[in-house]
Amino acid sequence: MEKVLNFLKEAETYYLATMDGDQPRVRPFGTAHAFEGKLYIQTGKVKPISKQVALNPKVEICAFKDGTWLRVAGELVEDDRVEARKSMLDAYPTLRQMYDENDGNTQVFYLKNAVATFSSFTAAPETIEF
Repeated sequence: MEKVLNFLKEAETYYLATMDGDQPRVRPFGTAHAFEGKLYIQTGKVKPISKQVALNPKVEICAFKDGTWLRVAGELVEDDRVEARKSMLDAYPTLRQMYDENDGNTQVFYLKNAVATFSSFTAAPETIEF
C-alpha cells in the first residue's frame, strides 16, 4: 500500500470514478493519506460523491506520473471517527480553510479490497492488493 500512497502523493492529482445510477462520474482528487494501515481519501458530505458512494461503494482511481499510470479498483468504506477525520486534516492543513473534523461535513473513506495496477508502455504491469 505504501507504494500506491507514495505514487498518489507524488502525482498530486488523481481521478476518482464513481457511479451515479448508470452514469460514471470522474473528478480530480488530491487527498491520499495512511491512517491505521489503510489508505484514506477525504471529501464533504454535501458533495455528490458522498451520495454516490453510499449507493455504490465500488470506485476506481487513476493517476499518471513520469510515464507510469496507476489504477486502483476497490470499495470505499466511511470511517466516521473524529480521529480519522482529524488525522486527514492534520496531513492536509490547507483543507482546514474549508473543513473541520467536527463540522458534520468532513467525510473520510478508506479503500478495502483494493487492487492497484502500475502500468507503462515500457514495463510489465505490477499488481498490489491491499
